[in-house]
Amino acid sequence: MRILIIGCGYLGLRAAQRLLSAGHDVTALTRSEERARQWASQGIHPVVGDILQPDTLKQLPEADVCLYSVGYDRTAAASKREVYVTGLLNVLQSRTGRISKLLYISSTSVYGQNNGEVVDESSLCEPESEAGEICLTAEQLVIQFQQSGAIPSATTLRLSGLYGPQRLIARIDQLKNGVPLTGNPEAWLNLIHVDDAVEAVLRLVERPTIAPLYLLSDDAPLQRKSFYTAITQLVGAPTPTFSPGDDSGLGKRCDNTFTRQSLNLTLRYPKAIDALKEVLDQSELRSQN
Repeated sequence: MRILIIGCGYLGLRAAQRLLSAGHDVTALTRSEERARQWASQGIHPVVGDILQPDTLKQLPEADVCLYSVGYDRTAAASKREVYVTGLLNVLQSRTGRISKLLYISSTSVYGQNNGEVVDESSLCEPESEAGEICLTAEQLVIQFQQSGAIPSATTLRLSGLYGPQRLIARIDQLKNGVPLTGNPEAWLNLIHVDDAVEAVLRLVERPTIAPLYLLSDDAPLQRKSFYTAITQLVGAPTPTFSPGDDSGLGKRCDNTFTRQSLNLTLRYPKAIDALKEVLDQSELRSQN
């Protein structure tokens, strides 16, 4: 198949590499000429452009599947709303009639439940944070374009906190320096390893029929204090301390049952706490290289 990736970063690049290995033709959008050269050497067809500059999107090719996995670059001048909503709208308008299926990567921040409730695809979405509200607005854009017929098929994959090699470095430094963590230590963490997220993406890309919504998290939500205590024990840092401030909420617990069953997906990393040593070892090896 012809695959177009908008947002070829931590998740998207790994998906691109797996899709290439499976024999698909992969094109990806980037703002960077240097990155374009790197991708071309890996077999990815690069297109230099910007989701916030609609004229640059005209050069994007037609595709059987578009994977949209844009993250927020905190160093950029644009706001999160501009990137997640305006940028998405620009891409959807430019791709009308030019893609057969859209796979949109969203976030479990769209859920506002904050007392330890279990949430799944059927749960009410009333986000408490601005980031969650922005993500929900973006999801609604996808629905509007699909229902209008502009995109024949579309699905949203809500991911919980994405982790994996190199994703815990800043937090480890904070723990080693004894800097208190913000938030309630009793609150629930919902996490998914990047490799498991990529596997779900591949199954959705290749699946002929898809549901409109999937939620992906691992099998075992855990409390923040348990997770960060486990990290400190592995890296030789002091026992973590927390500065909850006004944040006394317990968060939510994500239920992945529908996604696992409908995609016949067995997670390689069903419990984040059991994956930590491997993740930290991989991060150390990559930093040395």
